[in-house]
Amino acid sequence: MNIPSRRSLYSVLLILLGLAVAWYGWKYFHRSGPGDDFASGNGRIEATEIDVAAKLPGRIDDILVNEGDFVVAGQLLAHMQTQVLQAQRDEASAQKQQLIAAVASAQAQVAVRESDWQATQAQIAQRESELDAAQRRLKRSETLVQEGASSIQEVDDDRTRVRTTQAALTAANAQARAAAAAINAARMQAIGAAATVTAASATVARIDADINDSALTAPRSGRIQYRVAQPGEVLAGGGKVLNLVDLSDVYMTFFVPETVAGKLAIGSDVRLILDAASQYVIPAKVSYVASTAQFTPKTVETANERQKLMFRVKAQIDRELLVKHLKLVKTGLPGVAWVKLSEQTEWPAELNVKVPQ
Repeated sequence: MNIPSRRSLYSVLLILLGLAVAWYGWKYFHRSGPGDDFASGNGRIEATEIDVAAKLPGRIDDILVNEGDFVVAGQLLAHMQTQVLQAQRDEASAQKQQLIAAVASAQAQVAVRESDWQATQAQIAQRESELDAAQRRLKRSETLVQEGASSIQEVDDDRTRVRTTQAALTAANAQARAAAAAINAARMQAIGAAATVTAASATVARIDADINDSALTAPRSGRIQYRVAQPGEVLAGGGKVLNLVDLSDVYMTFFVPETVAGKLAIGSDVRLILDAASQYVIPAKVSYVASTAQFTPKTVETANERQKLMFRVKAQIDRELLVKHLKLVKTGLPGVAWVKLSEQTEWPAELNVKVPQ
């Protein structure tokens, strides 16, 4: 049996190494794709994520959903304990009732002061009538004295009666002014009491809002991605309970060079091909093109290509298409995004839209 010489083995290894280098060079430098009017970039499927969090600090009472569950907007997801808030609401409601009673008392005081003012008005009218009668009598007395039909003493008595009546009228007017001031004071007290009732009502409404916010609901439809916390845990204000991903708001972020970014416009057609489902060609639209260049992330390009400055582009997938295939949507999947650089160029057959039926 002939054993190959060491020189022969080295020759075979050199040939294999040369073939490998040639294959890698062809793969690296060979221009693949549909032509010069098209460009592509690597990226991953992403979706809008929302953290469902507690508004106030407290303990989680229960969580009604699990990771992977699909939820609809407004669906109840979890409860925070509300015993303290319920006690605060009871206290605020009791204070509100006390203030309502205070308003009723203040309004009653207004009625009393108005009644006092009306009484003083009647006294003023009476004193004015008495003063008029006293002045008329004094005039007659003075006439009779001149005729010798009356005494000086009677005239003096009539003059005293006029002065007394005038003083009584002045006192009645003062009482009327005091009664009017008392009415104004009572009305201001009633207004202040009504304002405190409004403030108490606002306090009750605020606590009600906090109680309602303690029932955590889905802000939009989507899938529960993570349970960040568990029942029984105590969270600070803003503490995260669940992470929700909106599968109807999905896009791919990819990177293109300056020569390509300058030709892209918002709304331009994009075709996406995912590594995990290469049989499909997913339509999308350019929704964002960065205004400044950046180094592309390590997970997107090779080390050599990362040294180049690239522009970030976001391709948004149509919402109606996503809703139709909601349970098939997965985030994080890598793929390739193809863009057209010329409006007149048609998409090649291999990039025609192909979506699940």
